Amino acid sequence: MVRISVAPDRRFYVAGQRGMTLVEVLVALMVLSIGLLGIAGLQLNSLRANTVSYWQSQATWFAYDMSDRIRANSTGAGMGYYDALDSAGATDQGCITSAAGCAGTALAAQDAYEWGLKLSSLPSGQGMVRASGTDQLIVTVLWDDQRTGATGTGCDPTDPNDLTCFSVTVRK
Repeated sequence: MVRISVAPDRRFYVAGQRGMTLVEVLVALMVLSIGLLGIAGLQLNSLRANTVSYWQSQATWFAYDMSDRIRANSTGAGMGYYDALDSAGATDQGCITSAAGCAGTALAAQDAYEWGLKLSSLPSGQGMVRASGTDQLIVTVLWDDQRTGATGTGCDPTDPNDLTCFSVTVRK
């Protein structure tokens, strides 16, 4: 029950305070804002982690795609057509649509071209195939995981100028 008293100057005042003060409302809003910023930060980190995971999955798939191409052209791989192959600068050989089809170095170059088209979906995506000994090839997919503009192909995770790499070894 609220008591209302009359002051000598005939103003009314409430004997007990009810409700919240402006300071309490501001403190509550500040606590709520900090909580919402924390949730937004968690969401951003989750989105970043999902993107990185997606790129790693894509790189793995692209490396195995080239491995399958090499296995499908085992004769060309045995003759060394894939020993020093880069996706960068590879051109369309036009032999896939021709009646004669692709053979030899043209098929390896066509594989590099088509592989490069797929790798372009990764940030700064590129790929290379290198000989390792007499009967193995190393298929490497490189991309800019941190989106820093890195261009190095050394695959050193401690060097910020190097791209992130995923490699797979394939027998010729």
